[in-house]
Amino acid sequence: MTINFIKTRKYAYIFSGIVITASIVGVILFGLKPGMDFVGGSLLELSLGDSKVTSEQVNEVLKSFDINDAIITTSGESGLAIRAKEISEEKHQQIIFKIKESFSGVEESRFESVGPAIGQELKNKSFSGVVFVILGIALYLTWAFRKVSKPMSSWKYGVVTIMALLHDVIIPIGLFAYLGHFLGWEVDSTFITALLVILGFSVHDTIVVLDRIRERLRSHPNTEFKDIVNQSINETLVRSINTSLTLVIVLVSLLVFGPVSLKVFVMTLLIGTVFGTYSSIFVASPLLLDWHNLMERKKLKK
Repeated sequence: MTINFIKTRKYAYIFSGIVITASIVGVILFGLKPGMDFVGGSLLELSLGDSKVTSEQVNEVLKSFDINDAIITTSGESGLAIRAKEISEEKHQQIIFKIKESFSGVEESRFESVGPAIGQELKNKSFSGVVFVILGIALYLTWAFRKVSKPMSSWKYGVVTIMALLHDVIIPIGLFAYLGHFLGWEVDSTFITALLVILGFSVHDTIVVLDRIRERLRSHPNTEFKDIVNQSINETLVRSINTSLTLVIVLVSLLVFGPVSLKVFVMTLLIGTVFGTYSSIFVASPLLLDWHNLMERKKLKK
């Protein structure tokens, strides 16, 4: 059975428009809550074992070292994660000694410290990395589709792919603006890594559909462009859904049963995978068709 995706593309545009608008509004109103990687600070994780230590008790120890703004959260089944402003190695050792002296069975499992200058540099490089990847993908697609000139020039495939990639990246960013404001979720280097993975996965999914369009343009030169686009989507539909569904099952399992330290990475990938699959079917190829229709209407007016 052939599904007419072209007929329903306007509804897909409306849905995407609403979600993207909500994402942009969230970023404007709340912004992203930067993690330690970007603003600097220290992260200390404790393994409690069988100890019945509470976060309030640990916080009292920290206050004795003039650390009054620490954020203490649970980590895994029996652990605490402490986030605070940058802690020197000397003070770090003093804190660990005091905690072990006060609470038996508590062990240090992780300690990281990032200076504010390094955090700012990492933030700048992360942004540059995302932009570089998007531009690189566009240039590659322009080259890969260089032999396709009718009815659409090769560079237009690259432009459409960029629009789909922006669609897939903006939505997770917007979601984390809301998660950061209402639930305190922070974005760190794993968030940027997840965005880059989304870009790679999304462009792979989109290229499969666009490449099928290219093949059908060669084998069916007399077929209407809208029919070629719709048939290409249908021919790659099962492959796209099966691939994405397999990944979604893994990511949901990690989100539910995996460590807390991976929740930002996994949640970003999960949202990006879902909308990346959606955009390759309902956004990228239909946009290519509407661009073609716009060009045809302009030709008729001349």
